Amino acid sequence: KTNLAGVSTFVRRTGTGPPMVLLHGPGAHGGEWQRVVPELARDWSVVVPDLPGQGESTVDGRIDAPLVLDWLDALIAETCDAPPVLVGHLVGGAIAARYAAENRRPLASLVLVVPFGLSDFDPAPAFGAALNAYLEAPSGERHDDLWRQCVRDLDGLRTTMGAQWERLRAYNLDLVRTPAVAAGMRALMAEFGMPAIPPDVLGRIAMQTSLIWGSDDAIVPVSVGRAASRRYGWPLTVIPDAANEPAIEQPEAFLKALAS
Repeated sequence: KTNLAGVSTFVRRTGTGPPMVLLHGPGAHGGEWQRVVPELARDWSVVVPDLPGQGESTVDGRIDAPLVLDWLDALIAETCDAPPVLVGHLVGGAIAARYAAENRRPLASLVLVVPFGLSDFDPAPAFGAALNAYLEAPSGERHDDLWRQCVRDLDGLRTTMGAQWERLRAYNLDLVRTPAVAAGMRALMAEFGMPAIPPDVLGRIAMQTSLIWGSDDAIVPVSVGRAASRRYGWPLTVIPDAANEPAIEQPEAFLKALAS
């Protein structure tokens, strides 16, 4: 762990080469990227933190947007010896976009993976019900009900990942039962997940930016990505047979999209 802007931060680092920073989604942790990190580490120095208040990164006090953006700035200063590729998923994508718009320090490029913040978040009733049930009384069954809203084929994913899935599931349940982690997720969603980032802010993003989406995402529909691609000129890659977790569902296709 290292202290970054007042956040006791758990950071995974692996590989050699130019830096790449991966920011995960809400209620998750850096292990979200486990299916793509080994391959990325062949060519990149990969930096995978737990977001403030998530995983094993702890915060004393309130989590708000200025704290999180200061934290990301300190993370990049501490871990990157050159401008990094900054990759963000869901709330991590909204954080990455807000940070890039501030132009605090150079980035090699920005990759937004089904990010929040490109439109107001208006979840489908089925997703909202599954999420609320999981947060109110976490259980293995409710965890899986939620993930059925997040991925295209949960049964197939469980078979493919095997023991790796069971470890991920157990850790997710441990985390959501931790009051500080649940509170951190709500804070991140309130600051970065629910509201749309104003278009004039997104318009200040000056570096190369690209979008990656799952074709069957019912949580952040691909129509949101297509609209942003048209408006800002950001290339969009749509990954078939994936929903809201393309790096987990289709890691080979995700890596190809990331490299393009």
